[in-house]
Amino acid sequence: MSLEVKEKTQVRLVFLGAAGVGKTALIQRFLQDTFEPKHRRTVEELHSREYDISGVKITLQILDTSGSYSFPAMRKLSIQNSDAFALVYAVDEPDSLEAVKSLRDEILEIKEDKYTPIVVVGNKVDREEDRQVSNKDVLSTVELDWNNSYLEASAKENINVVEIFKELLQQANLPSRLSPALRRRRETFPKEDGTFRPPMNKTNSCILS
Repeated sequence: MSLEVKEKTQVRLVFLGAAGVGKTALIQRFLQDTFEPKHRRTVEELHSREYDISGVKITLQILDTSGSYSFPAMRKLSIQNSDAFALVYAVDEPDSLEAVKSLRDEILEIKEDKYTPIVVVGNKVDREEDRQVSNKDVLSTVELDWNNSYLEASAKENINVVEIFKELLQQANLPSRLSPALRRRRETFPKEDGTFRPPMNKTNSCILS
């Protein structure tokens, strides 16, 4: 990575995947610690937060995209302008995993870089009894064949949500001075309003890096 990339103070993360896999739910759980069970169709929505860390202003942009394939031009532009990608599927929907494979191919083609930061996310692990996608098979494909990162998560139960963003930010190669601050999420991510408390990962609530 060049010095210019290492010293960037703005990063854009984009969430891609089939409709209904929980992209919006994961983002809302991270930003607001809320969960809305009813699916709401998204076309494209950009969330921007500015953080002041050790006197350095860092802008984090999170792009929530449509699961529909009716917006190819919009999707291409989103990929071109983003730094790291969360490819989300649902563990109870095998077809949504096929969508992830297609999206990954599209990202690599558009970015022309096989080392593009990508995290594959198997969402809805709270539906274990309805699981139709083996985590071992996906783990093998994603980490060994694709050389990307893989996590299973649940927006509903707040499982591994913070870990998704942690992995994306690390891969996006933010300034090294951010690393110590990212160790403790409550100090790193400010309140959005007077009542907001950042969501914590249930299994690893104190450590973010």
